[in-house]
Amino acid sequence: MKRTASTIVLLLLWIFGFAQASKHDLQFDTLAKRWDEAIPLGNGTIGALVWQKEGHLRFSLDRADLWDMRPMKGLHRKEFNYQWVIAQVKKKDYAPVQKYFDDPYDNEPAPSKIPGGALEFDTKDWGTVKSVHLSISNAECEVKWANGVVLKTFVHATSPVGWFRFENIHTNLVPQLIAPKYQGVVKVSGDPVGGDDLSRLGYAQGSIVQNGNSITYKQNGWGGFVYQVNVKWKRVNATTIEGVWTISSQYPNKKLNPVAPVVSNQALNRGYAVDYNTHAIWWTNFWSKSAIHVPDQVIEKQWYMEQYKFGSASRRGAPPISLQAVWTADNGRIPPWKGDFHHDLNTQLSYWPSYSANHLEEGLAYLDHLDANKANYERYTKQYFGVDGLAVPGVTTLDGTEMGGWIQYSLSPTVTCWLGQHYYLQWRYSMDRVFLKQRAYPWISSSAKFIEAITVLDENGHRKLPISSSPEINDNDITAWFAQNTNYDLALMKFTFKAAAELAGELKLKSDSLHWAKIYQQFGDFALTANDEMMFAPSMAYNQSHRHFSNMMAIHPLGLIKWEDGPKAQSIIKNSIHLLDSVGPAYWCGYSYSWLANMKARAKDGEGAAKDLTIFAKAFCSINSFHLNGDQTKSGYSRYVYRPFTLEGNFAFAAGLQEMLIQSYAGFIEIMPAVPAEWKDISFEDLRTEGAFLVSAKKTDGQVAEVKIVSEKGGNTKLKLPFKTWAVTYQKGLKVTNSGNGFLSLSCEPGAVLVIKNGYE
Repeated sequence: MKRTASTIVLLLLWIFGFAQASKHDLQFDTLAKRWDEAIPLGNGTIGALVWQKEGHLRFSLDRADLWDMRPMKGLHRKEFNYQWVIAQVKKKDYAPVQKYFDDPYDNEPAPSKIPGGALEFDTKDWGTVKSVHLSISNAECEVKWANGVVLKTFVHATSPVGWFRFENIHTNLVPQLIAPKYQGVVKVSGDPVGGDDLSRLGYAQGSIVQNGNSITYKQNGWGGFVYQVNVKWKRVNATTIEGVWTISSQYPNKKLNPVAPVVSNQALNRGYAVDYNTHAIWWTNFWSKSAIHVPDQVIEKQWYMEQYKFGSASRRGAPPISLQAVWTADNGRIPPWKGDFHHDLNTQLSYWPSYSANHLEEGLAYLDHLDANKANYERYTKQYFGVDGLAVPGVTTLDGTEMGGWIQYSLSPTVTCWLGQHYYLQWRYSMDRVFLKQRAYPWISSSAKFIEAITVLDENGHRKLPISSSPEINDNDITAWFAQNTNYDLALMKFTFKAAAELAGELKLKSDSLHWAKIYQQFGDFALTANDEMMFAPSMAYNQSHRHFSNMMAIHPLGLIKWEDGPKAQSIIKNSIHLLDSVGPAYWCGYSYSWLANMKARAKDGEGAAKDLTIFAKAFCSINSFHLNGDQTKSGYSRYVYRPFTLEGNFAFAAGLQEMLIQSYAGFIEIMPAVPAEWKDISFEDLRTEGAFLVSAKKTDGQVAEVKIVSEKGGNTKLKLPFKTWAVTYQKGLKVTNSGNGFLSLSCEPGAVLVIKNGYE
């Protein structure tokens, strides 16, 4: 059989990807006894956690669109109005605001994400577990028991089915389908962090019906919503049993979805081997997109686990990454923070790594979700703010409906601005002009239109919000509102108008560009101390340990204050980071360390960035790599020692390492700008930069030896030379100009390739 060139390339990529990923697999000698330590499997739509509960092998089953979508009780009253809130703040009568807008989120059980169910297998006669192995190269889990039974299980990469295959089994095996406990005594109520008991939702317990080798659980939820879980299995030979499970969901007045028994029956007819083959092909392609190799095994393994979870949790056609994605807590309770979409940092941090890791396709799941809910956001904008344009609530349901909570962030006017940065980054990293015209500019310009409508000019001619906040600073007290722009709000608004002007110019919309640039100029400077430290607001310095570095938005992620801007900017960046470290981490979460690593990388502090990434990986993660928010080692890295699982810290970690290895936000490509001096041997393949360039580089014995740049779309960029003397060893489709200041200017055709090596002076 003759192999095509593409087949050979794919085979080589598979071999390379397998070799790299396999070093970072999860390997244990026993099954986890807690759901948040379980082996995670998923495909963005459905997910499973493989663990052991009370002596039984357990699969916790989930589907991303299982939601109780009832309106938040008491939220949408006549006082649901921005101007009313402003008036209450100005007359210092804030208790009604807290009662009407904050209390419902704390006290009502829904709207909320809900769990799917579980499968259990009686394994008590199999002896002890000998090994548990998650192969991240092909997203398959294998468990071995003392009596020789072997389980192989995976969640298919693109189909809504999960598979299990028991080998060397000589007895019958009947799985149990376990329904969530929607009925029972309410023991926990009013605990949005830990989660209320599921019985607070008030559902009638669903039915479980077995028909031969098929079991179906049907559950009616709120308002006509219904979901089904089905498991089917068969014996394929004397020693092997194969089975498949799936979850289907159906909302009223929505397109009818195939029900679970039909989906699982089709899969079982295809068979484990057929589905495994197509599943493995998807993961081979995923791992071929980029790779990283650093001499710190803890950091490198954590990065690979983050890539694995990202590939498991984000997929176009499925909801984007929420707080727990497809791994809702399996503890009989509503998930932490209702498993919702938190846009005050959680969703944003979750998609940070998609750009430079070259996973733009998976990153689009986020923006697809935002665009799909745009009409609902516009309804909210008009209803709450009373103006046109586009605003997004900071805390939302599956369809983007507001849920309340501390309104300084749950109803913040600048949420859409931060979300807009992801549209901007998707454009800059892809250079997809259709996306720019049809999606990025419409989103950002609509956000700018909204901000222009609600801001006013002060006595100095500076544009400001009537009241401003900085997420969770002073909690939900009236003092959380500031009369002047906070650095958080100011940074987001300035970014929006700067980006709107840039994108309008790119589209040759001259009048739009001039208008947005004019509005941008109306915003004042950031609030700084005499020591060049970023403040929360002009009236409040950074004076407390806090998990959300909202005062630092202009430095990272927005890049409005860049190290490359010169001494003043460098002073602000260094001193502000030093202040964070000096005040200390008493009230930081795990994601604080991940975020700080990103900032230290922007400050070219490789040692500091690596230190914070190490603390995150060792102290704030479960044995399965899940971010548990609190310091699990109780080593003083935070006073938070609890363990609610959320994902944003995980993915911000991955972005932090990528920032250490490559940066392009300042208009040029910089290779390994922030790596520790002791990292002598480093390499990466196909990290993506702004301008749609794919870059590979290798450092050996402390010196960068080679850089390869591939231009996907053509265009111009600059490379900051990572060595003093150099030689071009290969070039195709580009012009290289030595700028004479340590930079090369590259003018590229689409598909251009440059390979440049160290001259070793």
